[in-house]
Amino acid sequence: MTSSLKIDLDYLTQFLVGLLNIPSPTGYSEAAIAHVERALSAFPVTMTHTQKGALVASWPGSAADKPRGVTAHVDTLGAMVKEIKTTGRLKLTKIGGYAWQTVEGEGVSVLKADGSAVRGTILPVKASVHVHGEEVTKLERKDENIEVRLDARVKSGFIRSRHLDDKACVAIILAAVKAIHDAGLKPAQRTTIHISNYEEVGHGAASGFPPDLAELLTVDMAAVGEGQNSDEFSAGICVKDSGGPYHIEMRRKLVKLAEDAGIPYKLDIYPFYGSDGEAYWRAGGDVKVGLIGPGVDASHSYERTHKDSLEHTARLVAEYLVRL
Repeated sequence: MTSSLKIDLDYLTQFLVGLLNIPSPTGYSEAAIAHVERALSAFPVTMTHTQKGALVASWPGSAADKPRGVTAHVDTLGAMVKEIKTTGRLKLTKIGGYAWQTVEGEGVSVLKADGSAVRGTILPVKASVHVHGEEVTKLERKDENIEVRLDARVKSGFIRSRHLDDKACVAIILAAVKAIHDAGLKPAQRTTIHISNYEEVGHGAASGFPPDLAELLTVDMAAVGEGQNSDEFSAGICVKDSGGPYHIEMRRKLVKLAEDAGIPYKLDIYPFYGSDGEAYWRAGGDVKVGLIGPGVDASHSYERTHKDSLEHTARLVAEYLVRL
């Protein structure tokens, strides 16, 4: 089957870079939501915001008897300042689930009340080998042993990002929408585009969908690592995660769409993983839920993916939206 759907990878990448440059830890995502809203305004959708601040866009389809939805989250892991120490350094509390070891030594932007930012570095309280010797490596990495050393200088000539989960998938959805629009097509069913903002703490897409929704395609990272089938070059299709199996009909539909369109894909199971689709199910959503995503290595650490995986996943989203 020859498809007229072509993913604009330059558009996807440029949008992703813009989104990655906008800080949006859970609870502080207004600017990121606004960035997505500006991009979606180029397409024939109507948009509203939920009371929690999620963006919901409605796209009329050729039919409306079995409406579909697609969702990805814009909120990321992060931290909040818990205390200003007498040394001038900052004590933190984590937002979302990650280990302090994965961010040790990272540069951070500390947002001030007036919206400006001060750069700093995440360090253990005993960071110098020349001062503390072996205590540096033996120190337990827990909240009370981690601090931010503030620095007024900012030195960055390149993009460094830990938040491909899930900003890469927001970019994928936007690229899929653009591909459909550029091809002069529209979705096969009325489509709700839901950009959640509380996924990292478990209830992102629990609400915000129309009551007649029939299907929900969740777009989130495919976890790459030892023992996993997913890779950084294919579209990942999740069969099961920590919340249980995804809907068998959605999985079969996604596999057939990928095979018919010649999209490389990997089926996989993620034992330590949850998604926005699960949040909607747990909130009582009576829909068929599927989960796909680009392969992301070192999730919730210094993450990596490949443009091939982004493109293949975006193509699969586009094929899903336009096919009956």
